[in-house]
Amino acid sequence: MFRQTLLLVLATFYLLAPASSLRTVHRRKHDDRRWVDIWASMPQLTEVGNLPPVPFNATESQFANSTIRQTVHLTLGASTIRLRLSNAFGVNDLPITGVTVALPVNGSSGVSAIQTNTLKVVTFSGNSAVTIPNGALAVSDPINIDVAAQSNLAITIYLATGQPGLAITSHPGSRTTSWFTFGNALASAAFTDTSTKSAAHWYFISAVEAWVPRESRALAIVGDSITDGRGSTTDGNNRWPDLLLANMKKRHSTTNIAILNQAAGGNRVLKDGLGPNALGRIDRDVLSHSGVEYVLLFEGVNDIGTADTSPAAQKAIGDRLIFAFQQIITRVQAFELPIFAATITPFSGNATIQPYSNPEREKTRQRVNKWIREEGDFDAVLDFDKWLRDPKDGSQLNPLYNGGDYLHPNVAGYQRIADVFPLGIFD
Repeated sequence: MFRQTLLLVLATFYLLAPASSLRTVHRRKHDDRRWVDIWASMPQLTEVGNLPPVPFNATESQFANSTIRQTVHLTLGASTIRLRLSNAFGVNDLPITGVTVALPVNGSSGVSAIQTNTLKVVTFSGNSAVTIPNGALAVSDPINIDVAAQSNLAITIYLATGQPGLAITSHPGSRTTSWFTFGNALASAAFTDTSTKSAAHWYFISAVEAWVPRESRALAIVGDSITDGRGSTTDGNNRWPDLLLANMKKRHSTTNIAILNQAAGGNRVLKDGLGPNALGRIDRDVLSHSGVEYVLLFEGVNDIGTADTSPAAQKAIGDRLIFAFQQIITRVQAFELPIFAATITPFSGNATIQPYSNPEREKTRQRVNKWIREEGDFDAVLDFDKWLRDPKDGSQLNPLYNGGDYLHPNVAGYQRIADVFPLGIFD
């Protein structure tokens, strides 16, 4: 009897439901396009030293009556995009008065000048203003603007009242210049007011999505400062993921793969530091993003390097790293996503320059790398350690790739990663 009643209710709903709503559901399931992230940045709680420069910060609020213009480097082309703005670490509402997007002059990164004929007003559920609650994000309505792969997009945000307090969301390691000016400059061709300041940080922007053919997909990279681009050129977009992207665009089977750089300087797997720990951010920074079909994990050096150098402490940190990697594998593979791992690169050398340098820590690095290569249930292993280490001393970076602190590669090292990266893993 219950089953007959249920069938009757469902049949009645189908007959009475508006045809337009049924068609909408049908289109969502069978459309030949979908939303895929084509740029992303890991949200972080802004440290005091990374708050906007004076006079754009104050004890009572940040960016009051201020316009922020920021550029991002897109990884796929599209004609329709959406923005994600984040208040992940704000403890108060984030009241955004208006947002625009445009192409920057000469397509440049880190400039305040835009091509005004490309300017588009951004809305959120039909509204030009949006208030984002603490811990939340807002997704814009679709924006019709033609963007190319490896091009730059200018995003301009105006806050009439600013965000109350000191807790705001940003990505300090942007390696890209952002611009700030007082007043509403959403449509300004460039920031030329005497109040204008700049800093190499991103504020409030979390992702750009694109409406692209269904076969398009994204690689999300979970990493630390090496992936975030420490040692790369400000406004140069020559982090190793950027250089990898350039190579992927030369190979037909990988031209439709976006790269999402979800890394942060100082990031650790097991403890919060400059941003949440990697084990705790997999859901937010990987699984919640549109179109992710591959995951790459390149973490662990900061856990090893900040742990005590005693044999017992290093054994414990190695055990916990391996456990955490197993947990991340389990969670990612539950979504039927392939997960790749990169081995931890060398950091030994001059201990005066590089405090991580220590024989016990090197033993832990070797132990964890052995597990990654031989025992971890990863779908592929990228041997960054082998690619970058000194052939005469495997505990150190190759001098050709040493960025100067024995931990971070230079741009040549980043290019080396991109050039030997086996693109066949995406086939």
